Amino acid sequence: MLPSQPLPGYRKDRQSPRGQRLSRRQVRRIEGASLWLAMLMLLFVQPLFVEVEATERQVAEGTGEFHYLGERGRVPAPMLSTDYQVTVTGLIAETRLRQSFGNTSDQWQEGVYTFPLPENASVHAMTMTTDERVIVGEIREREQARREYEQAKKEGRQAARVDQQRPNLFTTRLANIPPGKTVTVELKYQQLVHYDSGEFSLRLPTTLTPRYIPGVPEVPGETEWTGGWAVPTTEVADAHQITPPQVAHEDVATGSHEATIGIELRAGLPVSKVSSPSHQVADEHDGDTIRVTPVSGTVAMDRDFQLRWQPVRGQEPAAAVFHEAWQGDDYLLAMLVPGEQGGRVLTRELILVIDTSGSMAGASIRQAREALLTSLDTLGQGDTFNVIQFNSHTSRLFPQPVTAGVDNLERARRYIRGLQANGGTEMASALEAALDGDAEPAITDLRQVVFVTDGAVGNERALFAQIRDQLGGSRLFTVGIGSAPNMHFMRQAARFGRGTYTAISDLSEVSRQLDTLFRKMQSPMLTDIDVNWPAGVDAGDNFPARVGDLYLGEPMMLLARGASPEGDLAVSGALPGGQVWQRGLALDQAASGTGIHRLWARAQIDQLLDQGLSGQIGDDAREQVLALGLTHQLVTPYTSFVATDKTPARPVEENLEQSAVPSLMPAGSAHQRIGYPQTATPAPLLMLSGLLGLTLSGVVALIRRRRV
Repeated sequence: MLPSQPLPGYRKDRQSPRGQRLSRRQVRRIEGASLWLAMLMLLFVQPLFVEVEATERQVAEGTGEFHYLGERGRVPAPMLSTDYQVTVTGLIAETRLRQSFGNTSDQWQEGVYTFPLPENASVHAMTMTTDERVIVGEIREREQARREYEQAKKEGRQAARVDQQRPNLFTTRLANIPPGKTVTVELKYQQLVHYDSGEFSLRLPTTLTPRYIPGVPEVPGETEWTGGWAVPTTEVADAHQITPPQVAHEDVATGSHEATIGIELRAGLPVSKVSSPSHQVADEHDGDTIRVTPVSGTVAMDRDFQLRWQPVRGQEPAAAVFHEAWQGDDYLLAMLVPGEQGGRVLTRELILVIDTSGSMAGASIRQAREALLTSLDTLGQGDTFNVIQFNSHTSRLFPQPVTAGVDNLERARRYIRGLQANGGTEMASALEAALDGDAEPAITDLRQVVFVTDGAVGNERALFAQIRDQLGGSRLFTVGIGSAPNMHFMRQAARFGRGTYTAISDLSEVSRQLDTLFRKMQSPMLTDIDVNWPAGVDAGDNFPARVGDLYLGEPMMLLARGASPEGDLAVSGALPGGQVWQRGLALDQAASGTGIHRLWARAQIDQLLDQGLSGQIGDDAREQVLALGLTHQLVTPYTSFVATDKTPARPVEENLEQSAVPSLMPAGSAHQRIGYPQTATPAPLLMLSGLLGLTLSGVVALIRRRRV
């Protein structure tokens, strides 16, 4: 029991220095200093608030121009117009992309534009056009390209540079755009068209969904200005480079951020139907060529443009092979499509994961809910399932997977219908809960995870490494939601997860796309695939080095260097139950192809970069990527295109303003304008107000502590 009397030697009027009371005069001094500090901060904040109000009023009045704050006041951001001209020959699409930047201000500008490209794009040419002069870009090691660009900018010479930030995200820089003038950058890139279940498709991304940036902010070192709204963090060191400002279509100048699109299809086989789930299109047939354009002429750059074409029934390709001779080497591209195989119905443990973060607000969350409800309808007797949602936190509907009984399914439907979108995109914890590599083996034949998300994350490589390490016996299927999903994440996550990916652009597509997906998931897989090229082909020059599992309707796309078009390509695999599947392809039937060497180089670059999923890429792999980029004239993480004019255009005494060209918010999203650095936004006001509040709170807490 504690003593009721003070201990000997203890005096109630004696206190330690730590607990000594402040005098009345000291308290008044602290309060007075706090008041003066508050007044000074408010005086500093007031001009920022006035500027914010003026700019917000300008946007609200519909002036049609987006401004940023330069050294001499508000400056209009450059106007942007874009033109896509695409030629599809067989399995390869070649795109000429023109980006024109118009300087409507009376000041010299440097424009910075971060934009998306297809996740499998190989950028191989660049030119800059100014005042009818065409300057051809050259591929350089990235740091050298930066130095050449900065030197030209400093000397007043016009220059352009193109860098890769992600496989599907690039940045164009334009230095010294004259007042009232327009400068055009033209890029050429190629990609493989997508083929699945008897249908070809092509996607042209025009905008991006803002990435969620996890991690703790770090003090940035010496970095180039990019206009990004995020700062580097412990998990995303290049956050400032992948977070361009975004605005609504009505906030840019009339005619800006609109694209013209023309596509020529030379499919090499009869085509029965051409369609687009994203835009209304018109198609004109001229012999073996089909020309496709949007009915509206120009389209707003607020959603991906998608095109599909179907061969005449019975003309679907079962195999195709193309050959190219380039700089003394032979390159082959082969496609094999396994036919449908009968087999028993397999029982499944189905884990449904839905992204309910803020980036999914609006049409995306409605599509995602519909996708999960459709998924539940595919469950049958003997199947088990669970539902996981994630935003800033991850939660399971059931502690463990449950049987697909009537009561459990109805409870899941009620749960899914009530899901709303808000918070961050903490995907790592959701993947850990879904894959659960340490869980007990499933009692079903297959364990399948369906991951429904827009992929709006900035730490893709860390997530790919997590999928590879925690996958266990599961298969991961990604479902991309929204008008501009991160298809790089969708495709690669499915690749590392030994599954497949599906993209859904609107509610009318949910049923059709998911029917195709679940037919794959319910059908037997082709596994243990073995590819044998003819003698003389180095196994280290074939891609993919190991073919993953294949599902119903999916083709094998194979690339090889050093393979002359002779002999037979033999492929075999295993079906469930031990059945053997075999196919052969005569290489002497190869058709002539163009650009296959670039596809091969891109495949090898991707394989080398995969080595860095768990950390930094090694010096040897980096040098190999650099050499491949320089040899095959490709933009990579270590190579860039740069074009510089010889003649100075801007007098060195004239000021050069910097302007980040915004992209449009994806159609159907519920976002507000994404932060626009160096603009009149509420960010400074909010930061200073927060600092003021923290300061006053700290002072009050100190006073109270001293008094206690």
